[in-house]
Amino acid sequence: MSPHNNPRGIRVKLALWILALAALAALPASALEWRWSYQGEGVTALGSFTTTDAPNADGFYEITAIKGEANGVSITGLQPAGTSIPGNDGYPVDGLVRVEAPQLSLHGFGYALADETYANPFYGDHFVPPGVYAFFSDPANRKTSEPLVRFTATIVR
Repeated sequence: MSPHNNPRGIRVKLALWILALAALAALPASALEWRWSYQGEGVTALGSFTTTDAPNADGFYEITAIKGEANGVSITGLQPAGTSIPGNDGYPVDGLVRVEAPQLSLHGFGYALADETYANPFYGDHFVPPGVYAFFSDPANRKTSEPLVRFTATIVR
């Protein structure tokens, strides 16, 4: 009997292929790590985020995770793309960043803070002056602010 016609040999080869495919599927997707910060009137925020490893056609990378703090308060979560931070209904984030200026899109990214407040830095080309603004929301106290900030983000690995 030829080894190619041996049912046991075929099963062993099939099992090895399945194991190899499972191992490949279990590998983590490639990602980039960034350091970011912004400062403006009444706000200082900094931290890191993880993005996909390949930019879209416009040069933007998708932010998939975030860490850091704003005004000394820990960031607790990334706002999902396509949703608005509480207190800023109608302005969904897209969670994108790029290396070139402007580094943020019109929708920017959003995040929650440990004190139940939220932030959404974004690029406002229709503002005077055009630039990065950071919408801040404190829904419990019905307070918002939107200062012009100096935003920087750099890939670190």
